[in-house]
Amino acid sequence: MPEHLTKETFKNKVFDFENNSEWKYEGDLPAIIDFYADWCGPCKMVEPVLEELSEEYDGKMHIYKIDTDAEQELAAAFGIQSIPSMLFIPLEDKPQMAMGALPKDTIKKAMKDVLAVE
Repeated sequence: MPEHLTKETFKNKVFDFENNSEWKYEGDLPAIIDFYADWCGPCKMVEPVLEELSEEYDGKMHIYKIDTDAEQELAAAFGIQSIPSMLFIPLEDKPQMAMGALPKDTIKKAMKDVLAVE
């Protein structure tokens, strides 16, 4: 199951944006962060896809979710203008943002191309 992040868990597991201006991923595996809201229809369409992927790729990558209503500071820190938005975080490179409800095959292609996860 995707793990829900708060500002505190985000700073420990992903990036401590309050103390670092330069991107430094804190995680041990590549990750996807889904920025969503409970009221968002397209977000609800993406949810079962991310649940499937988190089971399929368990131990190879992390899938996190951030509720943009509850965590407005995190959403603002990443300039989230529309949801769903997904942040693909490779281990050694800069993260890449994708917007909209992506189909499973598009997410898997980004996992392979951006995250080097197959």
